[in-house]
Amino acid sequence: MLLFLFIIAYVVIAFALVISLLINGIRPSKTLAWLLAIFTIPLGGMLLYLVFGRNRRKNKLFVLSRDFLGHLPKITAAPIASDLDGHKVQKLIERTTKIPITSLNSLVLLKDGKETFESIFKALERAQNHIHIQYYIFEDGLLAQKFLDLFERKRRQNVSIRLIYDGIGSYSLSKGYIKKLKSIGVEVEQFLPFRLGRFLAALNYRNHRKIIVADNQVGFTGGINISDKYLKGDPDLGRWHDIHLQLKGEAVAFLNRVFLSDWYLASGKSEGSSNLPMTTSKTIAPNPKTHLQLVPSGPDDDFAIMEQVYFTIINQAKEYLYIANPYIIPSQAILQSLKTASLSGVDVKLLLSATTDSKVVDWCVRAYFEAYLKAGIKIYLYPDGFLHSKMVISDTKIASIGTANLDDRSLQQNYEVNVIIYDQKISADLRNDFLNNCSKSQEVDRLAFQQRSWWAKIREGLAKLLSPLL
Repeated sequence: MLLFLFIIAYVVIAFALVISLLINGIRPSKTLAWLLAIFTIPLGGMLLYLVFGRNRRKNKLFVLSRDFLGHLPKITAAPIASDLDGHKVQKLIERTTKIPITSLNSLVLLKDGKETFESIFKALERAQNHIHIQYYIFEDGLLAQKFLDLFERKRRQNVSIRLIYDGIGSYSLSKGYIKKLKSIGVEVEQFLPFRLGRFLAALNYRNHRKIIVADNQVGFTGGINISDKYLKGDPDLGRWHDIHLQLKGEAVAFLNRVFLSDWYLASGKSEGSSNLPMTTSKTIAPNPKTHLQLVPSGPDDDFAIMEQVYFTIINQAKEYLYIANPYIIPSQAILQSLKTASLSGVDVKLLLSATTDSKVVDWCVRAYFEAYLKAGIKIYLYPDGFLHSKMVISDTKIASIGTANLDDRSLQQNYEVNVIIYDQKISADLRNDFLNNCSKSQEVDRLAFQQRSWWAKIREGLAKLLSPLL
């Protein structure tokens, strides 16, 4: 009798999932794959679908309440000339995120951990009103202790501090450290923690953003997490190389707004939002002239915004397209656009790390090398430590730096934030730095790569099957 009831329940749930797939499925091939999994893998297929397969763009994890949105004042930006390079990208971002391009900004490129954290602590020491801080990885260690010491000083000065950390990315952050933060008056929230009721809904969707805002005067974002490996290196991978941004000016208010949205999603509370500083101070950085635009993205968005932005930058390239990223596992659209750009005469170069923090991910990344090389795309493997930068530069006109990798997880499942830079000088500096790193790297030879072992080809093919999960 129990077996009969179990079979009936299984069939009912399976058909409910089938209906959900038929209504909410995105791509026919993906829908068919999940249908096969549900009916050929008892229980496991259902669980895999519930964790990894649901279309979050229709069945959203979060919806910002009208109450919260009503507390957020409208942010205005100075008008920009419509003929600015990258106009198509600007319009795409503005229409999908409602964030316009801003011009009254100054930007500082920060390379690697030492330079980045020196700038961050210098800015936070000057905070007088509030500090907002959000990280995917926040680990115990010397850096974490330094932040705690600074927070203690700022709380004695009545500076309010709000901190968000991701439930999976910061899984190693000790309860003792969090208790110390709360004891000194830091407001702490965990984004999508492991809770039984939301485990299946939340496991595959993480907040990968790295954001700091102090008094709406200065903001930081980029690829660097709070981890001692950015200062001391890694025993296995060596030095960690990454790029971060310091922002001043109009764009900081929009970065703060991204934080506030995540704060509401993590805390579930809209009260108090009205007294959280939103507008940029009238005191703006000297000689502001850098045109910037923020791109927040996540699984709740109606469109895959980050993928669309990368896709548009690639398709608009006319002379060159340079990409530095440790995890280039492209969607079919991104892969096709990269190959098309190269075959149409654009100089396409990819810079990746020769070392990796995940063997399976590295196999998956390398599974696409032959397709790149066949289309004339040049691949460089950086040998000096682990290259963690996420950067795209095109035609000395437009550049993207932020948290988003070029893989399915960043483009479809994670909460990310990038900064699009419309500045020829900054783009030229990034281009020169990119080419300098390429000169130190090993270029992948097509013939030599094709002669790799059959075992290497098989493991790459198997890893490629896991690309939606990596």
